[in-house]
Amino acid sequence: MDLTLPLPSDDASRTPSSGREPARSGRVLTSVRPAERVAGGLVRPLPAHLPVLSPTPVDGTGRAHGKAILIGEHAVVYGAAAIALPVPSVEAIAQVELLPAGSPGSLTSRLHTGPLATVPAELMPVAAAVHAAAIEVGLDPDRLHVRIDSEVPIGRGMGSSAAVAAAVVAAVADAAGRTLSPEVRHELIQESERVAHGNPSGLDARTVVADAPVRFLRRRPQGAVPVGAPVSFVIADSGVSASTAVAVATVRARREAAPAVIDGVIEELGALVDPVADALATGEAAALGAGMTRAHHLLREIGVSSPVLDDLVEAALGVGAAGAKLTGSGGGGCVLALARTPGSAGALAAALRAAGAPRTWTMTLPKTPDLLGGDA
Repeated sequence: MDLTLPLPSDDASRTPSSGREPARSGRVLTSVRPAERVAGGLVRPLPAHLPVLSPTPVDGTGRAHGKAILIGEHAVVYGAAAIALPVPSVEAIAQVELLPAGSPGSLTSRLHTGPLATVPAELMPVAAAVHAAAIEVGLDPDRLHVRIDSEVPIGRGMGSSAAVAAAVVAAVADAAGRTLSPEVRHELIQESERVAHGNPSGLDARTVVADAPVRFLRRRPQGAVPVGAPVSFVIADSGVSASTAVAVATVRARREAAPAVIDGVIEELGALVDPVADALATGEAAALGAGMTRAHHLLREIGVSSPVLDDLVEAALGVGAAGAKLTGSGGGGCVLALARTPGSAGALAAALRAAGAPRTWTMTLPKTPDLLGGDA
């Protein structure tokens, strides 16, 4: 869920001109992930023997990662705060090669390989990111070969489009020998996100490049949220794609039908943000988990959970998770579960897979260095 807000109605060398040595890719990803549903059609991944990323030097490389919403989804649409978590265990990597004059710009990815000018509709945000970033750093977007490999799952509320856009923007800037300011980088990612989502809040664009939890309020980041002790989360895939537009519309319709009831639930969802932030900052797993679980119950009340999501939440709590909730728009997507200790996260992930999750991801947020004057 990008927390998309409703639209108001209301040369010949591949060496960069800077003379820098070309950047080298850190790794080659050749694994094949399950086919994903994109824009109503089944997109088949490339065969495993065909790598997406180049093992030889390239002119620019960029990376970004996934994200998950800890607290505040849906309520943020109505002016409340939200907290989002970086998910470094799932990564998007982009590479850029500078092409000789006369060579058409091209894309190599698991969803499409061919000219940038003929990418399918679902990859138009990628083309937008390439074009915006190239113009910003003074490169010709028609002379770039872009390679993308992303582990961030599509349609799961983990910021796939923003992560890919962020990786592309970073790779294009790297190819030009440029360092972008955080705000310029953000706006370039947002140009891609507008193509993907229409009126994105910016939460995804910020969090996929963040290294700590981020608090948002009224479309603006309010700063990093401190972490008082290492905390481990397991993200469990429900196996069902999520649609932010459908979920937001569902809540809106329910609110129009019963404004007092839905406004009360939204108000309580918003009121959970500060206690959850406090629990994260003090390292109180029990309080953090309680806030997460309460949020899930409230999200179920406004109609954005599902039997699959509810079953995964119950499975997590049944094996001792400190808390669990859907994360993102709901209806499908993922469940976020809090392990009582970092050491118990593996068992929690296994239990969620046994309960039906086709895949899980585990991450541990480290303690914020020098938190409150203490040791890192």
